Amino acid sequence: MARVVSENQGKRLGLAGRASFEIVSGAMGARNASVRTVEIPVARPGEELRGPHVHHGFEECIYVLAGEGRILTSTGAHPLRAGDTVLVPAEEPHVTRNTGSSPLKLVCFFPTPDVAGSTEDLRPPFPPGFE
Repeated sequence: MARVVSENQGKRLGLAGRASFEIVSGAMGARNASVRTVEIPVARPGEELRGPHVHHGFEECIYVLAGEGRILTSTGAHPLRAGDTVLVPAEEPHVTRNTGSSPLKLVCFFPTPDVAGSTEDLRPPFPPGFE
């Protein structure tokens, strides 16, 4: 049965430096997909930012709704702006940063019902190219 899910019905995720809501996942009945909305504010001096992470066994597709930023990956830094889409392969370390003067708003799609179960936050020392 089709369902409409509002962002405020999603599960708030406690990820550093961002507001993230999981609005579709296995917990709500999805068998092969998860969707998250993410808002990354303009960074403040001294603020804790999320470090790089990797998804084991599945890719991530990120669509930029608004703002400007960059995604840091093992292949380099890639600028982002509204309308861009990024495909991050499975096993590739990555992290997204806001580089603009307004919030960076994203929609993230995953072909798995359980993102957290196969996502690893990397610990320092980070791979070359990561802040």
